[in-house]
Amino acid sequence: MRAFYWLLKYVVVGPFLRRVYRPWVTGIEHIPKRGAAILASNHLSFIDSVLLPIELPRRISFLAKAEYFTGKGLKGWAVRTFMLATGQLPIDRSGGKASEAALVTGLQVLGRGELLGIYPEGTRSHDGRLYRGRTGIARMVLEGQVPVIPVAMIDTEKAMPIGSRLPKVRRIGIVIGEPLDFSRFAGLEGDRFILRSITDEIMYELAKLSGQEYVDVYASSAKGAASRAAAAR
Repeated sequence: MRAFYWLLKYVVVGPFLRRVYRPWVTGIEHIPKRGAAILASNHLSFIDSVLLPIELPRRISFLAKAEYFTGKGLKGWAVRTFMLATGQLPIDRSGGKASEAALVTGLQVLGRGELLGIYPEGTRSHDGRLYRGRTGIARMVLEGQVPVIPVAMIDTEKAMPIGSRLPKVRRIGIVIGEPLDFSRFAGLEGDRFILRSITDEIMYELAKLSGQEYVDVYASSAKGAASRAAAAR
């Protein structure tokens, strides 16, 4: 799959997407040339997990919802193959033991000295705003003892809106911020107040980089409320 990853990046998918979206990138110098790090990104579109790896000089693995890997038929096989080839790792987002399994999976990637991509919001924003971060990223930062590099995807929701099957031709951007060091909290991964403080600091940096309006509720809750309101009309 690693060979397939580089084939997609440089021969098949990468050249096509660069031609369609003409991505601009700032802050690429903040990506370490070696060693483990977490890239914490806002999440506006399905293509975030494809465009960011294409523009990075190093391979990156993302934690992705397990549903992408369980589809049936030819389409299910195609999506599963693509996700695995582009470095996506299936995780169960139901909480409890599933969250612990996701943590272990992420720590294994970091333990190999690789880059790990995480969406702290837990799901895509349904309205373009930035939502409250889940504290799982803070636990991974402290247990993995790695820096966090904030990444803002710009206008990807306009290029590939939720529910759209075909991309729209428009320019997108990627802003990579300076690494955040949380080593001062080493050994405090069991303190929920510390975990919330770290997570909020990461989200603050993402809001600065992206220019998004920040909403201090979880994206899943906001999405559910929006769906109920729409159904009640």
